[in-house]
Amino acid sequence: MTTYAFRLLNVFAESTFGGNPLCVFEDARGLDDATMQALAVQFNLSETTFVLPSKHAHAQIRIFTPGYEMPFAGHPTLGTAHVVRDIVKTGDDLTLEFKAGVVPVHADGDVWTFAAPHVGKPKIAACGLSDGETASLLGLSEDDLLVSPIWVDTGADQLLVALKNPDAVRRARPDSARVDIWPQSSLGRKTAYVFAFDSAHSGRVISRYFFAKQGGGVSEDPGTGSACANLGGWLLANNHNVPAVFQIEQGEAVGRPCLLRLSVSASGEIRVGGRVIELGRGVITV
Repeated sequence: MTTYAFRLLNVFAESTFGGNPLCVFEDARGLDDATMQALAVQFNLSETTFVLPSKHAHAQIRIFTPGYEMPFAGHPTLGTAHVVRDIVKTGDDLTLEFKAGVVPVHADGDVWTFAAPHVGKPKIAACGLSDGETASLLGLSEDDLLVSPIWVDTGADQLLVALKNPDAVRRARPDSARVDIWPQSSLGRKTAYVFAFDSAHSGRVISRYFFAKQGGGVSEDPGTGSACANLGGWLLANNHNVPAVFQIEQGEAVGRPCLLRLSVSASGEIRVGGRVIELGRGVITV
């Protein structure tokens, strides 16, 4: 039996119990894939990460949801970077190796920012359903859509659904009885990131992220860094003026308010940031 240390953190958190929870295993050497997956199920958070040595970065990171491994995800990147800085004593600039590539991460105190791992222009693709069908799956009407939904990939592909106003975002009610016809990502995930620009507050975006759960039904993620990065890709795909800076609010509907910081440079670099708060530490024996 071997003991492994872990930490619990909240990412994109502006308060102790805000943000998106994360579990980070400080040194995963000796854990096989099946055990990592089992630990992700045990903690039952949206993601659990495992830190390993890397020849190409300060650390290699494996990311597991309770159902599968992911090549990249936003809030695990920031939360894990917070832990790696403390363990490796890297300072405020470090690199993390994911299956999606090596990602540079920077800290300003406890506010962390990563650069999306896409190379060149973000990948985009048509939704695969009509606008009316997509809106209906979210409990909305076609008239609520700002433009047609599209798949965007800056590290992990997700369906981005731009709505006309924040009220439409708050009204979204995905139809869990029709999950079987939801469009599917390259990883087999059924997701929808709905968002709207707030005309009353320049630079503010209200968003929600829905995903089909293992075993049925639809759940909502409090704060989704990869989707925020894909919003940067959406801005580029729609020829938005850059450089641009936004604050993204997410998690209100599930009682876990998150604040994400998004910037898109004139050259197309996409950066996503947020505050990380460590809650506690422990050990587990397997």
